[in-house]
Amino acid sequence: MSPASLLTIRPVSSERRVDEPGPQGKATIRGLLAEYGLRPNQSYGQNFLVDPNVIRRIVRLADVSSKSNVVEIGGGTGTLTGALAATGARVVVYEIDAGLVRVLEDSVGDLSNVEIRHEDASLVDLHGDLGEGTWALVANLPYNVGTGIVLDALRHAPRIDRFVIMVQREVADRLLADPGSRNYGIPSVITALHASGSVAFTAPPTVFYPSPSVDSTVLELVRRPAPDEAERAIEIATVAFGQRRKMLRRSLAGIIPDTVPLLERCGIDPTLRPEDLSPGDFVAIAAEVDA
Repeated sequence: MSPASLLTIRPVSSERRVDEPGPQGKATIRGLLAEYGLRPNQSYGQNFLVDPNVIRRIVRLADVSSKSNVVEIGGGTGTLTGALAATGARVVVYEIDAGLVRVLEDSVGDLSNVEIRHEDASLVDLHGDLGEGTWALVANLPYNVGTGIVLDALRHAPRIDRFVIMVQREVADRLLADPGSRNYGIPSVITALHASGSVAFTAPPTVFYPSPSVDSTVLELVRRPAPDEAERAIEIATVAFGQRRKMLRRSLAGIIPDTVPLLERCGIDPTLRPEDLSPGDFVAIAAEVDA
């Protein structure tokens, strides 16, 4: 039995917000939190999206229908959940906060195409937990765990073939960074090996409650077949970026015998640093190592 099923659900009030047309606005969300005695919990990275126009824009971008399976991470008060469900899609929403699970049960729990799971999505095997079919991950991701969830899903949850995600702008910059840029690192390598990505739009702090100190970005990632050597390439890149100030001939010496000749066989200058290599370069090194 899931944690959510153990909760006592409060009776629906006479002013139930789910009956209001369209996504919830700031006043509605603040009212719901107050009704349940809740406040934004920064330890869970909670910044509630309170602009209905942004919600509608995300749903349009997601382009889901009654034939779609959607997973949402961090359902909050259910504003995005309800908008996604209105398309007819099957929506599985994960929420770690027990108080917000109660709100979700009130706001969207009676919708037949919504399933609420009271779990920490960062600890869930999404590939096994979601079951058959292909899925779109559509979410205003919690700031504190969003990057890890996306990277883990890209690597280990191939059933999720599309991502429409709201993240901090600096996270978006790292996920989509090109080689040689200051934001380029392991998140960039993982993303590039598993998906093509683009920025859909940027949102200011004012569309959230509470307002964060940074802008946020909605990204669209579309899965593509990863090279067979992708996981080995990520392992090698992780070691290299762990000592990013060092030349490759030194940073990789501990895991690759005869480092310099091997890099030269790959057409890679051993004096380069990890930020100079493309994701394809790390794949080439992995293939040569395992040859």
